Amino acid sequence: MGCGIRAVTGEGREASIEGDPVHPANGGLLCTRSEALKDMFALEGRLLRPVVDGRAVGWDRAIDQAARRLSAVIDRHGPGSVAMHVPGGLLTEDYYVANKLMKGFIGSAHVEAPCSEAGGMAAAQRAAFGEDVMPAAYEDLAQADMLLLVGMPTARRHPVLHERMAEARAEQGARLILIAHAGDGPEVEADERLTVAPGSEAALLSGLLLHCHDNGLLDREFLERRLSVPAGFWAGLSRGHDLWSVARACGLAPGEVRAFYEQVAAAPRLVTLFSPHGQGEEAHRLSAAILNFHLATGRIGKAGAAPFAVTDAANGMGVREVGCRAGELAAHRDFSEDALAQVGRFWGATRLADRPGLAGEALARAIEAGRIKALLMPGGLPTASHPIRSLLEQVPLVLLMTPWSEPEMDALRMVALPSPLWIEKDGTLTGADRLISRQRWLFPLPGETKPDWWILTRIAQAMGWRDAFHYERPAEIYREHVRLTAYRNEGRRLLNLKRHAPISNPAYDELTPWRWGEVPFDEGLFPTADGKARLIAFWDQAAFRAR
Repeated sequence: MGCGIRAVTGEGREASIEGDPVHPANGGLLCTRSEALKDMFALEGRLLRPVVDGRAVGWDRAIDQAARRLSAVIDRHGPGSVAMHVPGGLLTEDYYVANKLMKGFIGSAHVEAPCSEAGGMAAAQRAAFGEDVMPAAYEDLAQADMLLLVGMPTARRHPVLHERMAEARAEQGARLILIAHAGDGPEVEADERLTVAPGSEAALLSGLLLHCHDNGLLDREFLERRLSVPAGFWAGLSRGHDLWSVARACGLAPGEVRAFYEQVAAAPRLVTLFSPHGQGEEAHRLSAAILNFHLATGRIGKAGAAPFAVTDAANGMGVREVGCRAGELAAHRDFSEDALAQVGRFWGATRLADRPGLAGEALARAIEAGRIKALLMPGGLPTASHPIRSLLEQVPLVLLMTPWSEPEMDALRMVALPSPLWIEKDGTLTGADRLISRQRWLFPLPGETKPDWWILTRIAQAMGWRDAFHYERPAEIYREHVRLTAYRNEGRRLLNLKRHAPISNPAYDELTPWRWGEVPFDEGLFPTADGKARLIAFWDQAAFRAR
C-alpha cells in the first residue's frame, strides 16, 4: 500500500521500525510484512562489487563492458532484440530512466513489468475513462455507506487495508459485503458473505448492472450527459446476465442474488474493492463489470463512491505513471502519432520505439525462439516461478542490476552490477490511490553499490547519450518526469504533476505525501475526445482498445 514508516537507526545496520501516524496511506498502522525490512539489515549474500563474466571489476570497466556489449547487440540484431525486466521494488526515478533508455534510445518497448498481472484493470480503466486513473482514495472507505470486497485475496494481501475497512465499519457504520469462494478463511469479519463459484464474480456484478437497468435504478442524467454507450450494449449485457443465469453461474439461489442486488443498489455511497490478477478474459470481465456499474449508476467522482482496484506492489502505480510497460509510451501516453511526436521531442530521442512491445508469455516465447539477444534487468532476478527465470541461459547478454550474489549468476554471460535494497533507496513512489510519497534511505549504500537509476544513466552515457542522461541526483529525474506529464498536456490527461515542476533539491528532500488528481471525474469530465466515459462491452475485446 506504500505505507509510511518511521525508523530510528542505531549502531551499524540496526533500526527500530513503526508506522508513521501522519502518513495518509496507513495512519500509523503497520502489518507484519514490515518485519521483512529487518531481513534486509544483514549484508550476507549481498553483491557489493561489479562482476563481469564471474570476475569482480571496477565500475568503469563494468559500465564500459555493459555499454559495448549492448551496443554490439543492437548494431547486429536491431533494437527489437533487446528486452527489459523490471520488478516491483524500484522507485519512480528508476522506472523513469529505464523507460526512457529502452523506448527513447535503444528503441525497444519489450518491457516485462510488475503490474502486468493488473493488465485487465489498467486496460479497463483506459477503455472506460480514457486514461489509466484510479478514481478512489483510501479516505473514501471512511465516507462510504457500503464496502463491497470482491475476493478474499484482496484483503489477505493488504492487511492494513483490511484494518481500515474494519475501522470504517466500527466508526462510520459502513456495511461490508464480502464476495468469496468456498473454503476461503474467516479473516474478514463481514456483515454479509456471498459464497460464489470461482470465476463467477464478473457475471454476478454484470447482472447487478442489468438489475439496475431493468428496475430504473441507473443515474439517467449522468448516463445521458457523461457516458457513451456502445450500440447494442444493453442487449449484449442481457445475454447470460439475467437473475437465473447468474444464480446458476454463481451456485446461488435466485433469492440470494436478488437480495444482494437490492442491498447494493440501495447504497448511494459505495466503494468496490477488488484486485484482478492475470491478463486473461476473466480479469478483463471483472474490471469492466465493476467500472460499468459505478459509471452507469453515477457512483464515481464523489467522496465515498468509487471503484478501487488495489495493487500488490508498493510502487505499482509509479511504473504505470512513467509508462515503463510494454503497452504504453510514457506519462500515460500511448503510441499514437501525437504522443510519439511529443515524447520524442521532449526526450530528444535518437531511436524511439513506435509500437507496443512484448511482455509476459509473448516475451518468453520470443526468448525461447532466440529473438531476444540482450536482457536488461534492473532490480534483480525475477522470482523462481517467473517464466523468464528459467530462460536466462538462452539470452546471450544479461545486464543485471541486483542486490544479491546468486550462484546461477556464474553460469551466465552476465554483467552483474550491485544495486540497493528497499531500505537503501532514495526517491519517490506512488501508492494505489495516486499518493506520491518520499522514500528515504535508512542505511547508506554498502560496498560499491549504486542506485539503479545511476547505473542506467552511466550505461546510457557510455553509449553516447550523455546530453539526454545527465542525472546526478534523483531530484533531477523527478523534475523531468513531472515536466513530461505536463508537456503539451492542455488538460487532456489527468496525470499532470506541473505543480512540482520547479521543485528545488531541498524541497524534494523534504517532500511530504501528496495526491495528484484531487477527486478524479468530480465534474463528470473524462480525458476522452468528447469528454465522456465509456461503458465497456467486455464481450468485445476490441472495446478495451477504445478511447
